[in-house]
Amino acid sequence: MEEIRGEQVLEKIRNVKIQGANEIAKAGINLFTKNPTKDFAKKIISLRPTEPLLQNSLDILVKTSKKNKTAKDLLDYIEKSKLAIAKAGSQLIKQDMNIFSHCHSTSVIEILKYAKLKQKKNFVVYTLEVEPLLQGRQTAEELAKAGIKVIVFPDLAAEEALRHCDVFFFGADAFTKKGVANKLGTELLCRLARELNIPRYSCGVSLKYTKKLKIEYRSGKEVWDERSKNIQVINPAFDFTNKKYLSGVISEFGILKFDDFVKKAKKTVNNF
Repeated sequence: MEEIRGEQVLEKIRNVKIQGANEIAKAGINLFTKNPTKDFAKKIISLRPTEPLLQNSLDILVKTSKKNKTAKDLLDYIEKSKLAIAKAGSQLIKQDMNIFSHCHSTSVIEILKYAKLKQKKNFVVYTLEVEPLLQGRQTAEELAKAGIKVIVFPDLAAEEALRHCDVFFFGADAFTKKGVANKLGTELLCRLARELNIPRYSCGVSLKYTKKLKIEYRSGKEVWDERSKNIQVINPAFDFTNKKYLSGVISEFGILKFDDFVKKAKKTVNNF
């Protein structure tokens, strides 16, 4: 039964049934403790190539002799960072703001819920559907349950949505020294938001920092299950946003300029 449950979790990671880099990493860490081998770590990592939080966590676990203790330490760090990020990000939210968000980010959702539930701030969130897996709808449903008003636009109405907004919060699947990888569309939205003078903040834990980045391409069947030999569907899941388009990073270190964040992130990854 344990093996069957493990395979089910692997499938959920592969098929994006587990959403958000934090949740993917936590699922991967818990799986690894049941089978703490290098080969199994590679298998888990291979499921989602653009997830350095998962990769870094499993690399750390493979190298340590105290696997269960280190797994607990990693899970605790991710959880404590989530609260620190929520507190820091909520400082940027003012009463009656309009906030733009993209895709599904645990960090962004926690920021918004903290501002609403703990600080009693009123604001509206604008977001997109996010084809092809509709993660934007998932974000909208989670926020609505927390009593937050959400307005959902089709993806191609992004500019109209952004024009109503005061700030843009989005997640991070990977940080590098040059910028951030996140859900497809982030780079375009950041450039557009900069043209509209809307501040842009990437939100995530420093353990997402990596020196090597692979952009994941997923099955074209997620977009269109077309069988004609004359039709090809290409489905990049992520894009890369240069740091010049970012106003800052919201992490467990607070709100920092990108290069200041990277200096601290490198130390965290190297010294955990």
